[in-house]
This record gives sequence, structure tokens and C-alpha cells, in this order.
Amino acid sequence: MRYIVALTGGIGSGKSTVANAFAKLGAAIVDADIIARRVVEPGTDALRAIRDRFGDAILLPDGALDRAQLRQRIFSSPPDKAWLNALLHPLIQQETQQEMSRVSGAYIIWVVPLLIENHLQNRANRVLVVDVDTETQVARTMERDGISRGQINNILAAQVSREQRLASADDIIKNNGHPEDITGSVAKLHQRYLGLAASATRQDQSL
Repeated sequence: MRYIVALTGGIGSGKSTVANAFAKLGAAIVDADIIARRVVEPGTDALRAIRDRFGDAILLPDGALDRAQLRQRIFSSPPDKAWLNALLHPLIQQETQQEMSRVSGAYIIWVVPLLIENHLQNRANRVLVVDVDTETQVARTMERDGISRGQINNILAAQVSREQRLASADDIIKNNGHPEDITGSVAKLHQRYLGLAASATRQDQSL
């Protein structure tokens, strides 16, 4: 069994920045967001099912999924959100397992934005939370996605609270500052995870 560190955090917390820092040190990265985009690419059965349910308006001119449009639809309709989750979660899980079997490295950083919300903590050996204050989340997301504060507040309301996320953490990286500020924290955790992974491997081999 590979040693898995689940990396999570709220919107705008900088999960990708932290994951990239681990990747530079040689950690294998499996990103649920990237996989979620892959399973709804043009030509997939999942995208056809989404179009059948929501109509052609859910597609961009090039035939790709209009993720902003879909986000608005599911936030205003719990039944649509439940339907979408039932469609995509098994596909994402299957793709995740396949990717984890392909990557190399002493341990895997598994980037999962909704780890706590979907109760997936038990699928990882350790949980790493990227933590920022709410105002930083809002400012970063507005700049990155070009959406309103009201839309961001809706997204934040749908996620677990900062306190709940921190309560589930084995490790925490504070990411309120510049990207280079996390370098030292990531380096220390990388060494810790290498040690934990090696220890877990030895225990498996002794069984």
C-alpha cells in the first residue's frame, strides 16, 4: 500500500501552490480537481449525461463543459447537485485509483478540495490542511475566477467551516502570505512524510 497524504483546504487557500511545492521535492501528486475535469471532457459519457440533463446551454461554444454555469445550477438546486455527485464521484474515484497505481514516489500527495465534506479522510494515512483566513480566500478567488463576493460566499457556505477542517488535520500549512513563504514548511513535511512512508513500508513487509 502506498502512503497517502490527503491535502485539502477551502477555496482560494492555495492547495495547488502547496502541491506544486511538494512536487518540486519529488512527491507524487494526484489531484482530484484535475481528474474531475478529465472525466467530463468532450466526448465522455459523463458530459453527454450532463448535457442531456441540463441542455446545450451547459456547454461552451467549443463543446466543453461550462463549469461556471454548472456551478450556479447545482448551488441553487440540491437535487441537481445530488444527481451530479452520484454521476461523477464513482468516476473520479475510479480514475484516482488508476492514477495512484501509475505514479511513482515514496508517498502520494492526494489533493482533495472536498475531503472533509465527502468524508474521505479514512482513505488517507494523513491529512494536511492548507489554512488561510476568510478575507484572503475571498480576495484570491475574486482575482483568480472573476466572480463576485456573493458567489464566493455561497461556495464558502457549502464547504465545511475552517474550524471543522482544522479539527481533521494531522498537519497544517499557513498560507496567508506569498508562495515562497511556504517553502520551509513544505520541506519539513516532505522529510516527515518520507520517514512515515518508509516506516509504513517496513511494517507492511513484516506482516
